[in-house]
Amino acid sequence: MSKVEDFLTASEEQDIVNAILKAEKNTSGEIRVHIEAHTSKDHYERAKEVFHLLKMDNTKQENGVLIYVAVNDKKFVICGDKGINSVVPEDFWQTTKNSIQTHFKNGAFKDGLVAGILKAGEELNSHFPWQADDTNELSNEISKG
Repeated sequence: MSKVEDFLTASEEQDIVNAILKAEKNTSGEIRVHIEAHTSKDHYERAKEVFHLLKMDNTKQENGVLIYVAVNDKKFVICGDKGINSVVPEDFWQTTKNSIQTHFKNGAFKDGLVAGILKAGEELNSHFPWQADDTNELSNEISKG
């Protein structure tokens, strides 16, 4: 088994999907998690590439957020679409990053992702609150590479 398959149990993956559903109830933003073993590219560049491959740059309000994890590299990146980046301060994702990092350092990967997802949902709510006509534009499932 690869480290990607060992990174989370099926139950933990479902907890993460549930966190995405909970976070997206309060915002029109779309949140995804992508996990892969390794990349030879710069992690931020790879996250942007995955962002595009997952069609996260096709949301109506350009407010998708990707939490990208390279398991073997022990790196993660939070990547937001241009609709978010155009209205938020440069350090907007720092509290979300800190939430994830604290848990990851202790080996609590599921808890870190859940905390990051919920924090991202709170942050997105302040700029992209949920609207009555909102639809879920992207899958909530974890993608793997």
